[in-house]
Amino acid sequence: MAGLMQKLDMRQGQSLVMTPQLQQAIKLLQLSNIELAEFVEGELESNPLLERDDRGDSSESLREEGQGEPRELELAAPSADANDSMDADADMMHGDDSKSDLSGVEGVEGGAAMGASSSSTYSAGAGGRGPASEDYDAIANSSRDISLAEHLHEQLSMATGDPVDRLIGAHLIDLADDDGYMRSDLDEIAQQLGVERARVEAVLSMTQTFDPAGVMARDLPECLALQLKDKNRLDPAMAALIDNLERLAKHDYPALKSLCGVDNDDLDDMIAEIRNLTPKPGHAFGSDSTRAVSPDVFIRQSPDGSWQVELNSETLPRVLVNNSYFNEISAVAKSETDKTFITECSQNASWLVKSLDQRARTILKVASEIVRQQDMFLAHGVAYLRPLNLKTVADAIGMHESTVSRVTSNKYVATPRGMFELKYFFTSAIPSAGGGEAHSAEAVRHRIKTMIGQESASDVLSDDSLVEQLRDEGIEIARRTVAKYREALNIPSSVQRRRMLKRAG
Repeated sequence: MAGLMQKLDMRQGQSLVMTPQLQQAIKLLQLSNIELAEFVEGELESNPLLERDDRGDSSESLREEGQGEPRELELAAPSADANDSMDADADMMHGDDSKSDLSGVEGVEGGAAMGASSSSTYSAGAGGRGPASEDYDAIANSSRDISLAEHLHEQLSMATGDPVDRLIGAHLIDLADDDGYMRSDLDEIAQQLGVERARVEAVLSMTQTFDPAGVMARDLPECLALQLKDKNRLDPAMAALIDNLERLAKHDYPALKSLCGVDNDDLDDMIAEIRNLTPKPGHAFGSDSTRAVSPDVFIRQSPDGSWQVELNSETLPRVLVNNSYFNEISAVAKSETDKTFITECSQNASWLVKSLDQRARTILKVASEIVRQQDMFLAHGVAYLRPLNLKTVADAIGMHESTVSRVTSNKYVATPRGMFELKYFFTSAIPSAGGGEAHSAEAVRHRIKTMIGQESASDVLSDDSLVEQLRDEGIEIARRTVAKYREALNIPSSVQRRRMLKRAG
């Protein structure tokens, strides 16, 4: 039996290690402005070297470089410092002490050299300890009961893939109150979004099928009717009772029996059923009253027609590093424990100042590119949404797709057409034949449905025929994609459709 041998073998390799500071910075990027403010409050309480900056406008540091003022969008390529953001590129993911990451020594030295009065910046968060704590999870610590709006938005994302309907639906959901009612005027909404009232009504009808039953109603009778419809109990007698709730409130039972065409027993049962319904379906979920959505970015139109992009300074808490206090307590610190604590506080404070400033700049870059891509929507309405994906925006501004994804989550932009979450401006797209404008996937699905709807028994289109006709219209698409879209629309194959049309004829 051969003897065992020990051998020392040295190998050189690379592995990706995200520093705790970078992990924290990435988490800060995806927090909403409300969670951001909560996090900063926690840092102010736990770090004696951090102070609130009450000197004025929090966007001062950006404006000094011409990036924070309302401005016309520049269509040039991104600047060389586009990667100076919260982007997790390869260098930042290596735990190399010789490199400066978002928490790094460079930020500490810069903050200390400038002094407290010049360290103003922006903020992020959810309360708790700072970046030195590896176990801290900003997202977990900001957990809360799901709100009605969040519940409805989740259902909206599964109910339709049409980017236009999704934007309309998102707008309607954001207008709903805590009771679950959507009381805004549909004509005003249609005018604001630049679409027909009929389309707004269709999307509203779709959202009224969401859970909980009765949600998105415009008034109490409609709310009760939706709940009865969900129970398959909205018969003519019930509909008549719902239409005469004022008589029910007055206990005018003889009139109700006549209007509903029922006797005493039936009316008693119907009234009992009405009383078991929920007049405020939204109350089953967490309230949004204390978490009203505030825009992170404002989009305004200049007199010359260009679009101005500006960060909302009200959502950017201002903090600075008190370097005078740092110097004072450093001079009297005796033990190694005290010195270590003071150093960590200084590093964490400087990390926060730098990270929040970069967070603000990153949001501004992403929002500016989205506005540039979707300027037709801003000018003419939601029907003019262009196909857009994360990669297009990421490539244009020199960032990673994951960074753009984090920026567009829980971030809202106020436009002349309403306030929207940034992620709603992204849709999938089908390439255009000949290199022209791409077509949104939903637009292609709609076109396929229209073409099939115009078929006759003697002219049924196969999937190959659909591909050819779509290509003639400038839409480059594969046969398997047509088949997938057709099946998603619950449309039978051409053979089955031919048989159905012959039987119908």
